[in-house]
Amino acid sequence: MSCRIDLHVHSANSGDNPTDPEDVIIAAIGRQIDGIAFTEHYFYGASEGVEILREKYGNEIMIFRGVEFSAAEGHCLVFGVDTDRLSIKYAPIADLVRIVNERGGVAIPSHPYRGVNSIGDRVKGLAGLCAVEGYNGCNMHSFNKRAVETAQALSLPFTGGSDAHAAGEIGSCYTEFRDRVTYENFIELLKKGRYIGIDTRKICKIWPF
Repeated sequence: MSCRIDLHVHSANSGDNPTDPEDVIIAAIGRQIDGIAFTEHYFYGASEGVEILREKYGNEIMIFRGVEFSAAEGHCLVFGVDTDRLSIKYAPIADLVRIVNERGGVAIPSHPYRGVNSIGDRVKGLAGLCAVEGYNGCNMHSFNKRAVETAQALSLPFTGGSDAHAAGEIGSCYTEFRDRVTYENFIELLKKGRYIGIDTRKICKIWPF
């Protein structure tokens, strides 16, 4: 049983758009995806309020929390670790990845080839990455193509996420897991890598395993 999750979503809690988190969730339900991950900028605690919405909409969609962490060299999605407790703001990305792994979480460089707030080819020398964000809904296709090709060259899985800053953008890109995802196994499945990023604007699904 496959599962479709948009792994990169923002709301008003990111401070750069007016979209209410509840509107994001309602839009995701309308797109008939199985889950979304709120990855607000800078602070894990910024998404704390969606815990109440998880209770409200839990029978219709899974709602995960992560953070889009600003490392010294660029942005990185982090799941499974409360980065607010680590006192590592703007840490070098190699240190971030190491610390997140030590604490059982996962790190995924976001939009690595966008240029702004992106780590670029530094991704090739990073140890301990869970995956690379391959399809980002706010990226030009050429940026995404390069990210996917780099992930494949590194024998890493690649994810998909809309990077939505408005409700209408939800689900434009998502990650399709081969296994049924639950709150309990989410991090484990990210580590296993049995998933693929999907860009609904240019669907091309070639499973690498």
